[in-house]
Amino acid sequence: MHDQSPVAIVTGASRGAGRGIARALGSHGCTVYVTGRSEAEGDAEMPGTIHATAREVTDAGGKGVAVRCDHAEDEQVEAMIAKVMAERGRIDILINNACAVSGALSEPGQFWEKPRSIGKMIDVGVRSGFVASWFAAPHMVKQDRGLIVFTSSPGAVHYCFGPAYGAHKAGVDKMAFDMGIDFADAGASVAAVSIWMGALTTERLTGMMEAMPERFEHLAGQLESPDYTGHVAWAIYNDPDIMRFNGRTIIGAEEGQRFGITDIGGSFPPSVRETTGAMPPEYFLHKVK
Repeated sequence: MHDQSPVAIVTGASRGAGRGIARALGSHGCTVYVTGRSEAEGDAEMPGTIHATAREVTDAGGKGVAVRCDHAEDEQVEAMIAKVMAERGRIDILINNACAVSGALSEPGQFWEKPRSIGKMIDVGVRSGFVASWFAAPHMVKQDRGLIVFTSSPGAVHYCFGPAYGAHKAGVDKMAFDMGIDFADAGASVAAVSIWMGALTTERLTGMMEAMPERFEHLAGQLESPDYTGHVAWAIYNDPDIMRFNGRTIIGAEEGQRFGITDIGGSFPPSVRETTGAMPPEYFLHKVK
């Protein structure tokens, strides 16, 4: 017999946004499957492991379960989803956050002057979200309730770290829209949504700010905690009208304020609409099937 606590999967949760989102969902009592490749410190260029994040989820009030999964390998993703279903019998929330991010992405120079490997951000970041959703969607549709979230940013519509980063973010925004069409056509109460996060107080960004203060001085006082998107995702999942979010790209700070969700320190984080002038894309509903 499975207990009834909500079940979430957060991909790429060893560090950064995924770590914060997993921790936030844990604070709401979720069982959170924390996926990623880092099992020991030193496995990646940045600190953090799936086991450390799982402990933080549990400490926050949920149940953290670490599962090593290379999201570039479809078979490992399939096995991870099968494990969740065998142990819990359902998937309520899937956060697609896994992405192959390299420190070289933010180094000076044009894209052709950087390692070609920065393109893995597209291979893993976009495709891994599709694959995880492909394996999870049938279970969500069968239970007639679920939320799939893509972590994104306004870099989808303005220049930010070059074409690999921009293509990744634009890709997941459109993927949420198209998945939403399919969920609506199926008559399922499953919503796909892409959430634009602000500049986050992650290990990577704070390190970049310390190393290049002149380049990032405009971010002073504008940072958002990595946990914030997790609280927004939880509010969306529990919204009686969850389908109003289906297929949309939203600004997390704006929806969070509508829900009354404050960030660490008790204030609302600034909207990227205010700080960058960027607005989420509007897609056409014309369908060719």
